[in-house]
Amino acid sequence: MFKVTELFKMEKNKIQMSLIGLSILLFLAIFALSFSIWGLPAGIAIIMVVLVPTIVFCIIKYPRFGITFYLFLAYVIMYVMGFGINFPLGTLMDGVLLLLLVAFFISQKTNPEWQIFKNQVSVVILIWIAYNLIQVANPSAESRLAWVYTIRSVAGVMLSYFVFNYYLSSVSFIRALVKMWLALSVFAALYAIKQEYFGFFEYEQRALDSNPLLRSLLFINGHWRKSSIFSDPVAFSYNMVASALLCISLILGPTTRRQKILLAVLTLLFLNVMLYSGTRAAYVLIPAAMVLLFIMKFNKVMFIYFSAFALIMTALIFMPTSSPSIQRFQSAFRPSDDASYNVRAINQKRIQPFIQSHPLGGGLGATGVWGVRFAPYSFLAQFPPDSGYVRVAVELGFIGLFLICMLFFIVLKTGIENYFIIQDPELKSYCLAAVLIVFAISVGNFPQEAIVQFPLSIYFFMLIALMNVTRRLDEQKASMKSILTTN
Repeated sequence: MFKVTELFKMEKNKIQMSLIGLSILLFLAIFALSFSIWGLPAGIAIIMVVLVPTIVFCIIKYPRFGITFYLFLAYVIMYVMGFGINFPLGTLMDGVLLLLLVAFFISQKTNPEWQIFKNQVSVVILIWIAYNLIQVANPSAESRLAWVYTIRSVAGVMLSYFVFNYYLSSVSFIRALVKMWLALSVFAALYAIKQEYFGFFEYEQRALDSNPLLRSLLFINGHWRKSSIFSDPVAFSYNMVASALLCISLILGPTTRRQKILLAVLTLLFLNVMLYSGTRAAYVLIPAAMVLLFIMKFNKVMFIYFSAFALIMTALIFMPTSSPSIQRFQSAFRPSDDASYNVRAINQKRIQPFIQSHPLGGGLGATGVWGVRFAPYSFLAQFPPDSGYVRVAVELGFIGLFLICMLFFIVLKTGIENYFIIQDPELKSYCLAAVLIVFAISVGNFPQEAIVQFPLSIYFFMLIALMNVTRRLDEQKASMKSILTTN
């Protein structure tokens, strides 16, 4: 009877796959026919009419598909926008998150698991969201519209933490997402190599040449800083650091020798292309993360590896070189000789009296693009924050700065505690990766704005959720093993 049932299921799955295949072929035939008769606009219109409702249905019905789609979009969306597509792709990301939240509440109604959010991380995230919401009434704000345009990227995206915490419910799903992350990172790294050695595509070069300000920032000493598929060199370099730390953590996990070699090669690839960005801030993140790794995994073997790493870093910092990339790397460890760092230090000193006299800050979106757009003549609109923490202090006051620092502290405290509690080696390596990357981002958020650009603005909250998810899955696995042993 069991075999008959299994055979029936197999035949049913085959029929379903056949129907899906026929549907795809039919869809492609309709698209080709429309394209041949009415041209590309009609073909795209057919895709939108058929594909969009299908994706909406799949995101709500199959949230794991939605999460995969969401993370994939976050990684490639800036690359797609580079083609000059006249479509609000940022709003598309908000729409996908909204659909995932709808799926989340539907799932909670049928299978409630609110207890998984009863932890310090969830509490501090809710406090941060609430504080950003009440900023709409900030009496010092020059513009309410700036708050409207900023709130979704500062607080709204944090809701994804709850979605990730709920749906990252199996090791196999986490493993699949990690593989996708690494595959996308390899694509980004290879794209950067193409830019470095074969030049930009024509549309990329045209965009750089048409913007004198962008050219002055990215063309240094006769060499272009590379952005790969990301919005700017900072986002590119920080994402390569995150991918390298992910590989390092996986190497220390239960992987085969062949996998360790592959991960080591990928680590070197990511760190090498990171140099193409010319972002000094990114260069110090790997050493900072390695110090934390050394502390967390202190033993004789780690001491040997760390000593070798320290010797290599020392050689790179002090060796004579004619390479512009290596010279820029070396300058990151001598900030007093860096003119741009000194300018930032002067700007931060200049803004301190304002921060001290405005506990609520000058209002969300008061600086940067939205400040220039909605309050161009205000004092803050002309101030370049050049730092995630400084921006928070200026816009949200020292209260907001305290909250964001508390968020980083509680997240890292939770991740480190969970790392030492988790027993499963694979889950332990995922938790370690989350801790190291979040720590690197927390350090990198001082010289730059680390979590405002795709994809790290999304992946950051997946990593925070992963710290709790790995412990929960480990406890479930231990409980199941105990039950089987007892029986």
